[in-house]
Amino acid sequence: MPSVDATSWAVISTAKKVQNINNDLFEAPSKVMQTAITPRNASDNIELFWEPSPLPRDPSLGYIAIMHFSELQELRGAVRQFYINFNGRYVDVFTTELLYSEATYNVIPIRGYTRYNVSLNATANSTLPPIINAMEVFSLIPTTNVGTDSMDVSAITAIKARYHVRRNWMGDPCFPKTLAWDGLTCSYAVSSAPRITSLNLSSSGLNGDISASFANLKAVQYLDLSNNNLTGSIPDALSKLTSLVALDLTGNQLTGSIPSGLLKKLEDGSLNLKYGNNPRLCTDGNSCQSVKRGSKLTAVYVAVPAVLVAATVVALLLCIRRRKKHGPMDSSVKPQIVDGNSSLLQHKNRQFTYSQLQTVTDNFQRVLGKGGFGYVYEGFLEDRTQVAVKLRSSQASDGSDHGVKQFLAEVEILTRIHHRNLVSLIGYCKDGEHMALVYEYMPQGTLQQHIAGNGGRCLTWRQRLRIALESAQGLEYLHKGCNPPLIHRDVKLDNILLNARLEAKIADFGLSKTFNHDNAQVATNTIIAGTYGYMDPEYRRTGKPTTKSDVYSFGVVLLQLVAGRPATQRDPEPTSIVQWARPLLAQGNIEAVADRRMRGDHDINGVWKVADVALSCTAQQPAQRPSMTEVVAQLQECLELEKGGRAGGDTSGSFYTAGSGDYPYSGHTMSAARNSGVVSQESSSAYEMEVEHNLVGRVPTMPTGPAPR
Repeated sequence: MPSVDATSWAVISTAKKVQNINNDLFEAPSKVMQTAITPRNASDNIELFWEPSPLPRDPSLGYIAIMHFSELQELRGAVRQFYINFNGRYVDVFTTELLYSEATYNVIPIRGYTRYNVSLNATANSTLPPIINAMEVFSLIPTTNVGTDSMDVSAITAIKARYHVRRNWMGDPCFPKTLAWDGLTCSYAVSSAPRITSLNLSSSGLNGDISASFANLKAVQYLDLSNNNLTGSIPDALSKLTSLVALDLTGNQLTGSIPSGLLKKLEDGSLNLKYGNNPRLCTDGNSCQSVKRGSKLTAVYVAVPAVLVAATVVALLLCIRRRKKHGPMDSSVKPQIVDGNSSLLQHKNRQFTYSQLQTVTDNFQRVLGKGGFGYVYEGFLEDRTQVAVKLRSSQASDGSDHGVKQFLAEVEILTRIHHRNLVSLIGYCKDGEHMALVYEYMPQGTLQQHIAGNGGRCLTWRQRLRIALESAQGLEYLHKGCNPPLIHRDVKLDNILLNARLEAKIADFGLSKTFNHDNAQVATNTIIAGTYGYMDPEYRRTGKPTTKSDVYSFGVVLLQLVAGRPATQRDPEPTSIVQWARPLLAQGNIEAVADRRMRGDHDINGVWKVADVALSCTAQQPAQRPSMTEVVAQLQECLELEKGGRAGGDTSGSFYTAGSGDYPYSGHTMSAARNSGVVSQESSSAYEMEVEHNLVGRVPTMPTGPAPR
């Protein structure tokens, strides 16, 4: 703990309660804060210091220091104001408030000193000496050498032994990150051990039944066991994996029925399940039972006249052909099921006639919007389910065989994609020259409408953060959960829709194109799609989109969520938000970037981290950009920090000195260091201290706290 010269101090105390401010990060006990020390000689400073005590295997520990202050006396016209200095460097100027606890603390660990000195000295305006009520110093314990979660290690080790996996599976499965086992993707959270989130054992020569150990990978999201020789039934335990969003079992010899838990997830869109090319696998319990009963029967000879059989077959074929050509005879709005393969997904997608869409939309009365595909109309199905009908315009329509095939190919993609953060396709229409798509209705409209301020409501920071995470999860699914993976090519605010609960879903991914697994690049040349301001410069130059093209566009979306500004602005010349924000953030001026309409309704550290993710996503070189899986992990950490540090609501009155420009030394600012998230070698000697004055919820006579410095 810090060392002091107790003989130089005088003690101040009170019996009155010292209150914690709303959303206090530390909640120092009132008993602790009821006592403070001050210099016996009013002209003296308070000097504190501590010396590092490094662990044997980590000689360069970092420290987090928290200093607590509260005024305990009625000052009656006197002023108590003092500077806080660390190792001779100015950190902040502080004024205490009567019987309210406040704290100064650093979020970037300080390191690199043989002795750490803190000095509190009165300002020229102060008539009283400095005080301090309490101080905490925490040693940073490194977690970079923490191995993979023990349960995951046990599970993957059992899988390795069970199937005699012939890969470089040696050492720790996830750590170090550069030597993670082949076929594994792991999450690397700061506060917990790495977890296995994706396992690809496709075409690995697996034999026998599906091991129960797969169900012990509790954090796995993507599990690919396709094209092996797996036998037996699908374990019901797989349906208990709460994080699982994609399961590929195609090309095996599985038998029995699909567990009801997996079918339920398939139906609600939370799981992408693939199980084709398993000849003896039943899609439901009834078909399995009928097969079993049939197998027990002895040969039964039924004499059926050949002419009758032929006539029946011909009649059925004519009926089916007529239905495909003209649609159902009933004029009511009862869409028929799409013909196709045996996938259960076909039962969720319907084919409408043009006349049915006229009935659904009341003859296309209410226009919801317009895009490259055509106009979007509001509609209601016969059960009053609200839908959005996208009618392909004559300008966008290509009546050739190629255009029709392309449309049907896109429909085929859309009907097979189901994820909670992708807008669901309810059905489609291909009736003569008329082509349309029928989607679920998103009552809160586009994210663009909310960021632009239409309707007068401003999204809170936590809402923006959650929308960012959900949108990222939708894109991650397109890139990793689809086989083959898909590139959206037009990620923007207008293509992120919000439901009644403000949950985000990616729309218009019918423009998506499949890409090659080997180089994550579109295999065929396509017309450049996208929107100015969001387009990856590399994609614009080469005409070849990659997954990193979507990452760039999503980085622009993140900047818009942070700043509340359009993707392009005239100031006075057309400037992208990336070009506008990057120099400001490089200077550490996050206050100039953050949307002022949030009115302090955010933790500036969380805003910094999201801005940092956005800058990474919009790096000029695609190779320097993260994958969407990495973006999702970082945004999850941001949301967890926001929830943890601001429990109790979306409002706070937190102010920080970070990036204020008050630092007397140049070349390095605290904000720039926080932007990187780590302490670099060149900044290891700078003390990055932040001050939080949470004044919301004090007393009614104090409407605001001190302005940010």
